[in-house]
Amino acid sequence: MDFYRRIAEMKTDPAFQERVGMILIHNGVVRGRSRDDGQAVTQLQVQPDYQVIEDIRTRFQNRPGIFRILIEAREGTFKPGDDLLFIAVAGDVRENVKPVLEEVLEEIKGRAMHKTEVRRS
Repeated sequence: MDFYRRIAEMKTDPAFQERVGMILIHNGVVRGRSRDDGQAVTQLQVQPDYQVIEDIRTRFQNRPGIFRILIEAREGTFKPGDDLLFIAVAGDVRENVKPVLEEVLEEIKGRAMHKTEVRRS
């Protein structure tokens, strides 16, 4: 996963300089403790629904001021500290970009990322 290479490629688009004033990035990682009860997590099994993720990206891509949305979701078994989900929203001003990042993140986490925690016994 070389998400930052994808951002660098986006910056080569001639329209980037005219239309982009900020890029907000979410870098989701595996937590070492369960969000539910605080128990230690040794692994996280993740199965993204890539079609749902693409549908979300496409829908939000057309919001006012948004230049481009990049998303990478990893699939497999991961340990605490591993990268799981990258989202970048590039757009004109923070009033347009910030809410889109938040809404895209919430929809992906709620509808497209299926996770199973493996806990220390």
